[in-house]
Amino acid sequence: MNSADVAIAGAGIIGLTSALELKDAGCNVTVFDQGEAMSEASRAAAGMLAGADPENPTELRELAKLSLACYPGFLARVEDLSAKRIPIRTTTTVQGVKHLPATLDHATILRTVLSEREVNARAPGANTAGWKFLLLEEQSIDAWDLAEALPAAARAAGIELRENTSVFTVRGGTSGVDIVTADGTFSAGSFLNATGAWAPSLDRSLPVAPRKGHMLTTELPGELQMHCVLRTASVYIIPRGATRYTIGSTLEDAGFDRNVDPRLIHDLFSRAVDLWPPLRDANIAETWVGFRPGSEDGLPIIDQTSERCWVATGHFRNGILLGPGTGRVLSQWIVGREPEIDLSPFRCGRFALSPALSPAS
Repeated sequence: MNSADVAIAGAGIIGLTSALELKDAGCNVTVFDQGEAMSEASRAAAGMLAGADPENPTELRELAKLSLACYPGFLARVEDLSAKRIPIRTTTTVQGVKHLPATLDHATILRTVLSEREVNARAPGANTAGWKFLLLEEQSIDAWDLAEALPAAARAAGIELRENTSVFTVRGGTSGVDIVTADGTFSAGSFLNATGAWAPSLDRSLPVAPRKGHMLTTELPGELQMHCVLRTASVYIIPRGATRYTIGSTLEDAGFDRNVDPRLIHDLFSRAVDLWPPLRDANIAETWVGFRPGSEDGLPIIDQTSERCWVATGHFRNGILLGPGTGRVLSQWIVGREPEIDLSPFRCGRFALSPALSPAS
């Protein structure tokens, strides 16, 4: 079939959660991806549902709150459709900060600020020097679990998923949009650009660039293990079960360079060992890089760019966290309903762009 109510470019978490929501709203949906679904930033992600991270911009608060509220139902539906489990890997985070956030009141400090003994009860052997630690009720999933299940769920829901099919251009059609792809021209009533760091290839006005990040997984033998996420502004350590820990991440302006730099991996591992010294006995099992879509101001870009075209990109480090919420509000907007939260912090107008953006032609 070469037409749909809605066509989406990008089969990462933003594109596929939007597709599921649109399908629920009664739309016929086709999703294109230049490679395999969930193979880029979504698979490379750490999987922390870090809505309470004090490092998050305040503008993300409402979208993160919505997305976290969506998560239980989202995961249950994906598991049901795909017959694949997406287990919750951790339920708490120990967050190291140099200074306590000014917004914490006395009651919150008593509840969330940990003593050194309490830190070590959760992260045995942690290096607490120079840090104050907060206890956050925060879950994490393994992005690889989601990457295996979500495309299967989309297909089971009746969404057409066209992998290895690049979208080249989008132009206005007689009753919608015409989408020129590697497999020919496709027609749709509406179009969503959810291609992440590649979004400017379809709209050159978008101030988005790849922010390369190195990550690694270690295996730590022995009985001394940790069962919470341990995180500071410079490094995080996430238990994955079976003595494995994911460690991240670097932040580089290196374009789409896929090379893994051993020096950066060594530096990242050293930072993790400094925070949690028991890791010095761990073996590095895997290394990889991902390309997070970073906007000029670090916030997502969620907007309608022309009469029948929308964009969702720039989710940077928070794509997994914000995916279900972004899909919910985009679906509402595309089918003509009022999005349930204020999206003005994410509109294109905050940048010095022309008032009317349109897909590249």
